Amino acid sequence: MRNRRAWSATRTVVAGLACGVLALALPGTHASAGAGRTAGAAHGAEQGERSASTVIEWMRTADATIDAEAGPVPPESFIWEAYVSTAVYNAVVGVEGRFAPYKWDQRAPRTASSAAAAASAAHQVLRHHFPGAAPRLDAALTGSLAKIPDGAAEDEGVAFGKLAADHIIDLRRDDGHGASVPFPARPLPGVWRPTPPGHEPFANAWIGRLRPLLLDSPHQFRPGPPPALGSARYAKDLNEVAAYGGRTGSQRTPEQTDTARYLTNLDLQGALGDHATRHGFGIAETARLYAAANTAQVDAVITAWDAKLHYGTWRPVTAIREADTDGNPATRPDRHWEPLLVTPAHPDYLSGHATMGGALMRALTGVLGTSRVDLRIRSITTGTSRHYRYAHEYERDVVDARVWGGIHTRTADEVGNATGRQLAAWALRKYFRPMP
Repeated sequence: MRNRRAWSATRTVVAGLACGVLALALPGTHASAGAGRTAGAAHGAEQGERSASTVIEWMRTADATIDAEAGPVPPESFIWEAYVSTAVYNAVVGVEGRFAPYKWDQRAPRTASSAAAAASAAHQVLRHHFPGAAPRLDAALTGSLAKIPDGAAEDEGVAFGKLAADHIIDLRRDDGHGASVPFPARPLPGVWRPTPPGHEPFANAWIGRLRPLLLDSPHQFRPGPPPALGSARYAKDLNEVAAYGGRTGSQRTPEQTDTARYLTNLDLQGALGDHATRHGFGIAETARLYAAANTAQVDAVITAWDAKLHYGTWRPVTAIREADTDGNPATRPDRHWEPLLVTPAHPDYLSGHATMGGALMRALTGVLGTSRVDLRIRSITTGTSRHYRYAHEYERDVVDARVWGGIHTRTADEVGNATGRQLAAWALRKYFRPMP
């Protein structure tokens, strides 16, 4: 899934990212991945750089398992992926060192295989949450271990991977996943209610109360309220969506239509693996890349859903059709207006896509030590791929796409994008840091 937008113009986005990158371009990031390794870590590092593909393969297995067992349902799929990637990260850095473990202090024998640890950790987490996939997962683990020489190193790695997985499973126990969180719909001006065509109730409201992976609480980065119904900003937002986001009669260009559809659902896990492969990441750098990106996105969607629950703002399709009730003389009702994309069943403010997009880009610029993210991302929706050289390019598209798709106001996108960047910058000051 992908969407990006900043509070203001692209120049502001680039400036903000540049400041954040300077703050987070720490020793031990990919830019200096070959430097600073201790002699004691040499064996694990050499072994890890030959086996980085194990992490990529298991994140691909996680993606396939989640799709088959739970359905390809962003943003919930990112939560499962974060569980897997944090377990893999702890398993790998517990062997290799290099980076601080995630909410853990265990270390493996230095002779353990980090590849075996990564495979074992991913297998254990996935098997716990998706027991019906056990035969496929067991076969995948057998295949991974077949590439590793039999012996003590493999056995130590497998055992430590299970330990890392069990830690994450215990850590996330009773975290609010799937809990019942009511949201009574009220047919008042400005307040969200089920939208056409399905008129479904608030989907996955529990995400707004899920215990974060990195933040202290779901509302830690809750932004201020959206524009008031009678404000000029509200009218500007609504009129833009009405003009550019409609299914028919829109001012949208063919290129803008393609962007709206492209960003509906993206293969982000594949893009991360592709980046790690092309840039020659070792196993520790690869595990860190996945863990930082996935956890930041999960906490971004938690933050977005918290705002949705707190502010409960109506979607453009409702606002445009009922504009004669908003008390704003600068808006006009269109009873038959329909968006290009089907409106998801939850409020407008904040945009989940845009908040996750900002968090993803800020996590990547922090981990990579540069705003040049160099991502090749395939759209699951359209089957096409795009190359994003810089973080602000992705953020720009994710913000615009939800407006052009007719399902979010620009303010919901821009504030979401800025909020995602803020929370990821905060999180990276605490987690996934290079070891001294």
